[in-house]
Amino acid sequence: MKDAAILVRALRDPASTTALDSGGWTALLTLARAELLLGTLARRLEGIDLPQPIQAALIDARLNAEYQRRSALWEADCARRALTEFDGGIVLMKGTAYVAAGLKAGEGRHIGDLDIMVAHKAIAGAERLLLTQGGWEWVKEDAYDDAYYRDHMHELPPMIHKERDRMIDVHHTILPMTARPQPDAAAMLDDAIDIGNGLSIFAPEDMVCHCAAHLIADGDLTGGLRNLWDMHCLLSEFSAQDTQFWAQLAARSRHHQLQPAVQRAARLSARLYGTSIPQSWAKAHWHDSLFIRRILARDGWGRGSAPLTRLLFYIRSHWLRMPPLMLARHLWTKWRKA
Repeated sequence: MKDAAILVRALRDPASTTALDSGGWTALLTLARAELLLGTLARRLEGIDLPQPIQAALIDARLNAEYQRRSALWEADCARRALTEFDGGIVLMKGTAYVAAGLKAGEGRHIGDLDIMVAHKAIAGAERLLLTQGGWEWVKEDAYDDAYYRDHMHELPPMIHKERDRMIDVHHTILPMTARPQPDAAAMLDDAIDIGNGLSIFAPEDMVCHCAAHLIADGDLTGGLRNLWDMHCLLSEFSAQDTQFWAQLAARSRHHQLQPAVQRAARLSARLYGTSIPQSWAKAHWHDSLFIRRILARDGWGRGSAPLTRLLFYIRSHWLRMPPLMLARHLWTKWRKA
């Protein structure tokens, strides 16, 4: 099997899995596990008559996804309680936000770290409370990395809870400060939707913009199938709820300097998962095929394939994050430290 297309097909058309033989099932489950989509796949295949060993594996995956959902919400509440004295908004991000809001993107989703966003001017207060009241501590003490995060990145250095062994990433915006697009983080915080207990989630258009930024404008597309499934679910659900959603998303993505990333993510989602998008957004670009090749770059054993493509996107991810001279200095410093 040359790539992860079998996983895309199963997510897009769950009934297609009834034709798989034992080798096909091995490849599908291995790929889903490698892409952190096993829980999502299990939810998609719920109710389909499948071989007993496959059903058993999928039941386990659904149970694990439910455990992750509960753990994510518990971790969010732990952070909320640690930040009781925090004077500012606390916005849940990514998977925790999806499950907290009951969105389809959260169904079966793998959730690792807790990601939250606070105002840049208030981030020192959040940091202090998490360290002194919440039991979190730095993952590693490194003066260069600490300065790099604080001077250039969109988040604090990662912290881990010393008892629960769970990490938290505290953001003040959604892209590195050295990235070319500069989203309006203040507007995202101002328009966030209160979900109770002092926690909020991004407004629908901002949630899509963040998903697209994470997928297209910040990284080498590792985990691209999962992030693109998030995009598919968000676009499908929000556009079904609001006839003005696409126009509002276009305006909001322009405001955040993310219109190219949002439209590319929508095109890729339409191409792989069949997402319904406006005709004016659907015109393909020749380099979309390179993104598809990178997103599907796994073999039937879940191993990364297309090494040259992966390398090119790895270089691209660094190029997007900072100007050339800063990038050269950073890579040189990291190489010397290694």
